[in-house]
Amino acid sequence: MAESATSQTKPSSPELTSRTKNGMHRVADTAASMGQEAATHYVAEPAKDIFELLRDYAREKPDVAAMWAFGLGIVVGWKLRP
Repeated sequence: MAESATSQTKPSSPELTSRTKNGMHRVADTAASMGQEAATHYVAEPAKDIFELLRDYAREKPDVAAMWAFGLGIVVGWKLRP
């Protein structure tokens, strides 16, 4: 039987292992910083973002936005009646 021409080598040198660890730390640090930037933006000003999206939608489709406002007004008025 013929032996396989490819042999798998395991990273046994400490230098390769430390490079792998450094790469993993770099990826983790990058992901953490990107997550913190996103959290700062979306947690600091969520209402502003939502109202901007609603305002843009109302400008694009005023008839649909008016019907939603009318429907929500009826539901809220119905729930608040004494």
